[in-house]
Amino acid sequence: MTDARDDNKRCVTTLFETCFNAGDLGLLDELVSPEYVGPRGTRGPAGFREIVVGLRTAFPDIHYTIEDILADGDKVAVRWTWSGTHQAAFRAFGATGKAVSNTGTGIFSLRAGTIVGAVLETDRLGFLQQVGAVPAAIAAVPPATVATATP
Repeated sequence: MTDARDDNKRCVTTLFETCFNAGDLGLLDELVSPEYVGPRGTRGPAGFREIVVGLRTAFPDIHYTIEDILADGDKVAVRWTWSGTHQAAFRAFGATGKAVSNTGTGIFSLRAGTIVGAVLETDRLGFLQQVGAVPAAIAAVPPATVATATP
């Protein structure tokens, strides 16, 4: 016997394994609610599809590994690592041919077994360094001198 938390975890796991990793977008209509609003304003299964297609176009061999997944009520928290080869433009960054890996976390909100929202945090600096948009070695900035006032 499963409860809603198990069903919600299964929904998010299927999203990563089937849609992101395998590129099978046929299940998006079942996994993502028409009410879905994403972090960048994308809406419904069609908006989510744009995200997956963008990632899979830029990184055709992308593979997500779910490191941790936890569910509580209508929320599922996921920590992941992904890797892939940057073979086409991704947002403002032209193809580099470089192997890229990245980490992130997300909290997915679900209602009636479908995803209605997501909040995501990824290592954007690490990504930018790997595609050469930001120098890999950024000089350390010395700590600011703190002036103390005496009464």
